[in-house]
Amino acid sequence: MNAINGIISQPSPYSVTETVDRLEAILQAKGITIFVRIDQRAEAKKVGLSLRPTQLLLFGNPEAGTPLMVAEPTIALDLPLKILAWEAADGKVWLSYNDPNYLKQRFSLSDELVKNIAVIAPLVNQALR
Repeated sequence: MNAINGIISQPSPYSVTETVDRLEAILQAKGITIFVRIDQRAEAKKVGLSLRPTQLLLFGNPEAGTPLMVAEPTIALDLPLKILAWEAADGKVWLSYNDPNYLKQRFSLSDELVKNIAVIAPLVNQALR
């Protein structure tokens, strides 16, 4: 898994909706709060525009995120965590999220604090099985 511009993207064998459904179920089972799920394709359609399937999920755990914001308030620009499921022009579905190491560098976070957001990778891997 390589991060390009601080973004990790992994292919999904599922549709955008099913990918986000699977991820949402895993997060809820772990007690992680789902703040919002945005169907960006549906929003584009409301204004007469077309967009390939694209959904954004905002989620987090205040117990994990608050210490990050105490250490560096501007990390709230990237919290709650976000995962984007999107369909490319070739029909392939991808799941993309900010690389925790990118956030570590961007906000000068300690290794200990980065552990609070590094849980994202195994959750994504579980959803894509």
